[in-house]
Amino acid sequence: MTGIALGQRNRFGTFGPLPVLFLILIILMICPLAMIFARALVNNGRLDLSHALGIILQKENFSTIINTLRLGLSVVICSTLIALPLAFLTSRTQIARQRWLDVVFMIPFMTPPYIASMGWILFTQKRGLFQQLFPFSGSFSEGFFSFGGMVLVMSFHVFPFMYMILKNAILHIGSGMEESAAIFGGGYWYRMRRVTLPLLSGNYAIGALLVFVKTLSEYGTPATLGRRIGLSFFTTAIHRYATVSPIDFGRSASLSAVLIGICLSAWLLQNYITSRNSYRLVGGKGLRKSIKPLRGFALAAAWTGIAFVLIAAICIPYFSVFCTSIIKLRGYGLAAGNFTMRHYVELFTEIPKARAAFVTSIVLAVSSATIAAALGTLLALVFHHKKSKGRKALEALSLTPEMLPAIVFIIGIMLFWNGIYKILPLYNTMGIMILAYVTLFLPYTVQYVGSAFSQISDNLIQAGRSLGGSAFYVFRRVTLPLLARGAAAGWVMTFIISFRELVTASLIAPPNTLVVSTYITREFEQGSVSLGMAMAMICVLFTTTTLLLLNRLIEQQDKHL
Repeated sequence: MTGIALGQRNRFGTFGPLPVLFLILIILMICPLAMIFARALVNNGRLDLSHALGIILQKENFSTIINTLRLGLSVVICSTLIALPLAFLTSRTQIARQRWLDVVFMIPFMTPPYIASMGWILFTQKRGLFQQLFPFSGSFSEGFFSFGGMVLVMSFHVFPFMYMILKNAILHIGSGMEESAAIFGGGYWYRMRRVTLPLLSGNYAIGALLVFVKTLSEYGTPATLGRRIGLSFFTTAIHRYATVSPIDFGRSASLSAVLIGICLSAWLLQNYITSRNSYRLVGGKGLRKSIKPLRGFALAAAWTGIAFVLIAAICIPYFSVFCTSIIKLRGYGLAAGNFTMRHYVELFTEIPKARAAFVTSIVLAVSSATIAAALGTLLALVFHHKKSKGRKALEALSLTPEMLPAIVFIIGIMLFWNGIYKILPLYNTMGIMILAYVTLFLPYTVQYVGSAFSQISDNLIQAGRSLGGSAFYVFRRVTLPLLARGAAAGWVMTFIISFRELVTASLIAPPNTLVVSTYITREFEQGSVSLGMAMAMICVLFTTTTLLLLNRLIEQQDKHL
């Protein structure tokens, strides 16, 4: 007995809240996805696969598919080359004592990718910051505007996924296995090839899938840097067909359907690899970890590599954004006396649209985070109340946005809610943005609360019931306080990502409505770069400060429990 009043049959009937939750998730997730396939595969009221296939095979769209797949695979390879050495250094050498590196390596992931891309553009473009700092370099930095440059930018954003997964996997590999291979004559590279790497393959498949799907679904970098180099990708092509006249939702839906198919195929491949390469590495005897000492040239090379990653992934983007935000006249560049904080003051004193964008972003983020936290907590409670096929299906449905690109759901939401506008006029309002954010970021709360719930012993709940507490009383005074941290973590993640999210706002924001992300991109594209970068710095500082304050508040509440 769990003490969760929501699941009691005598109050909710035989099925409890399952039908209501199924209906909510079907409306939020299944209906938009179904509309995509209906729009892509149905032509003039009948199923027509040839029509969709003809759209996909058009030269422009086919090259878009090839570009996207090439980008995804290239980023997986590049992020692996960055993450694997870092994971080894911070788990198997004396550098593992530098725990601060784990926190610093997560900064690129917490940085909005479109802001990082803008920073690199400002740094490497003609007469950019690099050429101002190193005038003797000529046009060397302009070589960044290429497919390879785009791969690097996106790899520096997503490598933390790979790094954390590989590091945790390496930490679970005890030294006994490698020592056994060494006893039987296996050299270092033989042990690496036949012992360590095979043990990492299952976890690597998970990390590679995350990086691949994240790359395919990314909009900010292709929209900023991709356009500069003249390449089209899935997200920018889908966005263009859905927003630029003449609007063609059929083409947008067809490309979205292809993107769904690719992501699901990658997910199935990852499951296959993981199922064939899963090893039980943690047993009752514990693990003995070996630390490989680095000295001299090896230690210097290791710290040089770490410094290079930190400079490229963090220092260059933030240096460029900050310097641009305080430059008075761009024509004078990094010259003495050409710096001012005036742009920051103007945003909130002289530019009403900037203030409105900031307030709108806060309202949307708070509303979305609150609704997602409440719904996600309810879903997590139902999942863990009693295992059944219905609840497992409901859980899988709630996590669907985590497996598919955000732009796919946004296109589906546009098609579905526009189709039922006469019944429920939510489309083209702020409400549709909140609904989209809740749909996209609901998995955060579900997973955080589910993780917290799995750590609660049934003995606590049974003790409360044995002392006379009702199911609802035990839930309110025992279960809910223990789940509050997970719900708060989900709220924080939803708030931060909603506040700075770009693709949703650029597609379904009501007319003449700006949020922080669309304000930044608009100012960047229209030439008011300093104002845009000032807003970008405020965005990063605001979300980081919010995260730190809320984490501090959660820690203080934990002390009183």
